[in-house]
Amino acid sequence: MNKEDHKKLVVMYIILGLGLLGAILIGTKIYPNVQRISSLNKNIKSSQATLNDETRKLEVLRKNQEKQEEEIDDVYKAFFSSNGAQLDTEATLGLEFSEILESIRKYKVKTRSIKYDYNPEDDNFVKNMPGSYQVCRVSMEMVAKYSEFKEFLRDLYAHPHFLEISKIEIAPYMKNKRILLINLQIKIYARKD
Repeated sequence: MNKEDHKKLVVMYIILGLGLLGAILIGTKIYPNVQRISSLNKNIKSSQATLNDETRKLEVLRKNQEKQEEEIDDVYKAFFSSNGAQLDTEATLGLEFSEILESIRKYKVKTRSIKYDYNPEDDNFVKNMPGSYQVCRVSMEMVAKYSEFKEFLRDLYAHPHFLEISKIEIAPYMKNKRILLINLQIKIYARKD
């Protein structure tokens, strides 16, 4: 081998060594990044799966909340209001009670006596929010067949305004057990405007 071939061979080894050294340096820099990218991809896929799962759970919770709100809307009722008319307690609640009387007539429930107690002191609305609501406790003695009273109670429950059924006492009439003697106490409310 001559000197020139030897120089070419040495230069070639140096270039090959530098290339190999460069490849090793680049490899040591790239390999951790490749591992990090691979790890990030796994994390992204895992996070995406978790996100999808949580999104499904959130959607189920939203549907349940909407369903509960619909059920609550069925339970909560608005207070009767005289729509700005400046009426006294008797007149305002008389308008509301007339709707209940219509229901009594509709289901042929006989009323033996009715007692009115306006703004009773033991009522929570009267005690805790004086001047905000008009209240009337109505105590009624009634006579009805079971089916008539059942329909009346259904109608009372479906009444569009807030009222409270405070007490129901039912006893059969001794001469005819299909007839009921009923003591019913309700409270009707109206919001003052």
